[in-house]
Amino acid sequence: MHLRPLLAPLLATVVSLSAKDSDVLPPLRPVIAQITQEFDQIPAERQRVLKRVADHIRSKAQAGNTSQLLFICTHNSRRSHLGQIWAQTAAAYYDVPGVKTYSGGTEVTACNARIVATLQRAGFEITNTTPTMGNPIYLVRYGAKNEPLRVFSKEYSSEENPTSEFVALMTCDSADKACPLVLGSVLRVAVSYVDPKISDGTDAETRTYEERSRQIAREMLFLMKESR
Repeated sequence: MHLRPLLAPLLATVVSLSAKDSDVLPPLRPVIAQITQEFDQIPAERQRVLKRVADHIRSKAQAGNTSQLLFICTHNSRRSHLGQIWAQTAAAYYDVPGVKTYSGGTEVTACNARIVATLQRAGFEITNTTPTMGNPIYLVRYGAKNEPLRVFSKEYSSEENPTSEFVALMTCDSADKACPLVLGSVLRVAVSYVDPKISDGTDAETRTYEERSRQIAREMLFLMKESR
């Protein structure tokens, strides 16, 4: 019996870990290594959309320029934060240069506490710097060498976000329909996800948030792998 086919998944995991394990926090490494084996779960049409963004990132990198990715949903409370955080982490993991990620909404609410808990379970280090505020500012650390992401709910046109030369990634259907034109964007793509809040207060809550985080992580890791 040939052992190579049986060992291939294990070897791929070892290579994946050894290639970039120093760029992400140790607790994140096994999670990412597992997710990178799941790219075949991404539908073909979705892969085509993500590859369009990858082409943009790669061309920017080849020209020595920064790629700005702005994840937009209605409330900037769940899916857009997952997109921003996992995309920045994936860029570090695959060593894609010059990637900066942001998030915003059509309305301001707060980064949902369930998202914070989900990301902490995945291995991120998260600090609430303003615990008395209704819209707290979190520092999300994904790598020892990288500055933490400053995460809170804001409008997509906030001064915290880029105003030109960015890619707009619409993470929910309502924001996609409400913003047919995102001023300043050089590329606008729809990458809608089912809102995990559908399970809030139910027995399925934790599982739903874990599934959505993993789905977004899978697609952002695929995106950055294609961007190299």
